[in-house]
Amino acid sequence: MRVRFVSADGDSVREVEATTGDRLLEVAQADGQPLEGTCEGQMACSTCHVIVDPADFDKLPAASADEDDLLDLAAHVTRTSRLSCQIWLQEDWGSLTVRVPAEARDMQGR
Repeated sequence: MRVRFVSADGDSVREVEATTGDRLLEVAQADGQPLEGTCEGQMACSTCHVIVDPADFDKLPAASADEDDLLDLAAHVTRTSRLSCQIWLQEDWGSLTVRVPAEARDMQGR
């Protein structure tokens, strides 16, 4: 499947091929995207926050209550914000477009 990463300013788009079952955080980090993932995908911070394109948002399973709580701590949250450590890519999506926010806020001070 194809994943598109849009820069915070919207000026650049990178497309990468990913495999079904890959976690979006790891795909992003392998591509050099500026997603810290301080907690290493353990859903204990919000430094892997991405903004999912509205056209793709309904493809994703609903966020858990824990994920929603962590998103409350993230910078530049929108209605389509998600933690990339909680998104496992599915073949039937075909593609997924996400924007990397301009800044990250690690409320745990790591």
